[in-house]
Amino acid sequence: MEHVTLLKQNESAQLDPERLESLYDQLGEAGAEDIVCRALEEIAVRLSHTERCYREGRGPDMRKSARSLVAIAEQIGMQMLGRVANDVTRCADSGDPVALAATLARLLRIGERSLSEIWDLQDMSV
Repeated sequence: MEHVTLLKQNESAQLDPERLESLYDQLGEAGAEDIVCRALEEIAVRLSHTERCYREGRGPDMRKSARSLVAIAEQIGMQMLGRVANDVTRCADSGDPVALAATLARLLRIGERSLSEIWDLQDMSV
């Protein structure tokens, strides 16, 4: 008899609030909120696009989309998301389909948690 063990993924998003504070100091409240909102929208779109490209077997487009997440995420303090997006591009380059699938799943989990966490931070600051 085989036993299947389900591993629950519980990993925090690890936002850098100092990066957000720096944006607010540099750009003022309205400017920083504009940048953050645009970045969040772009991250959501690119996460979805990255996943779609993967499902459709469009590897180069998937890699490009994941790579574009790195700078956007880091701009607003989503360091973990940026690191995992970079890991996805490295897995795509290595040609290891198992590592790519696992790392992409992690990217999507971290992306969802990061988006939720940063919205929560913004709600607390209002």
